[in-house]
Amino acid sequence: MTAQKKSPTIYDVAKKSGVSISTISRVLNDPDKVNPETHKRVMDAIDQLGFIPRADARARALQNTDRIGVLTPFFTAPSFVQRLRGVASALSKANYELVIYPVDSMDHLQGYISSIPLMRNIDGLIIMSLSMGDQDALRLSKSGMETVLIEYSHPQLNSILIDDMNGGRLVAEHLIKKGYRSFAFLGDIEPPERFAIHPIKSRLTGYKQALQDAGFSLAKTYIRSAPYTAMETRQAARELIGLSKPPAAIFAASDMQAMSVMKVAREMGKRIPDDLALVGFDDIDVAEHVDLTTIRQHLDESGRLAAEILLSRIGESERPLQHINLPLKLIERLTT
Repeated sequence: MTAQKKSPTIYDVAKKSGVSISTISRVLNDPDKVNPETHKRVMDAIDQLGFIPRADARARALQNTDRIGVLTPFFTAPSFVQRLRGVASALSKANYELVIYPVDSMDHLQGYISSIPLMRNIDGLIIMSLSMGDQDALRLSKSGMETVLIEYSHPQLNSILIDDMNGGRLVAEHLIKKGYRSFAFLGDIEPPERFAIHPIKSRLTGYKQALQDAGFSLAKTYIRSAPYTAMETRQAARELIGLSKPPAAIFAASDMQAMSVMKVAREMGKRIPDDLALVGFDDIDVAEHVDLTTIRQHLDESGRLAAEILLSRIGESERPLQHINLPLKLIERLTT
């Protein structure tokens, strides 16, 4: 009779990785408190050994926790709040609890991706606006952790996407059609965070290309890279509006930044849209209240769809992966 192969223990992981058991516990339970090099060494050992924490982990994996996790950066920004609202509405109907994991660094992200599939404290995962490498996608897929990406795509995971470049094109085409002939752009083009998806550059590229296709240019003088903060956005707006030849129209890469431009324009005595046209991006709730022309990207729907895809795969994991592209639409109001 063949002896049953013994399952690897935490002691085996400690021996292979060369760290203490308490360090391994921190890697699994508080990954952001472990330095990246140690974290990688422990996770490599876990992967090689096929270690599963706690003897009852497999049994627990077969039982639903009725909890769904959301990994998200910038979770207090209005666009993220609306996406989370869509997720919450779908989960509440199915009696699932929403657990938010805020991400503010690459190490934080890596810690969650490695520990969540092992600890099995949730039934599925929604990842918003965060990049996903092949190794991380493989880890989630092999562990059976059902996952949906929003604003990023990987062939091994479900995804919901929007075409940011096309959004920029829609803005340019609208402004040209309205008769404007000089154009500017304001947005966070080169953000410092490596862990998050930043679609602003794609929006600028689409905007620029559509202008060029129609015979117009977007000079460097009329492009301002400004972080999301109100203070720096307002400073960039003052620079654009204060030029000796100010633009006739500004495309702000988010509605919040567009509203900062509106405030500065009023302070500088400019009438919108008579002296300055303005277009935002997102169509957050407040955009309608300030009559902002903007690109609608169905924020609530993207969250709701992500949750529905996840719940359907938890119930039937053999379902084919889904990759959904949500359409964008320009909503014309009183700023153009």
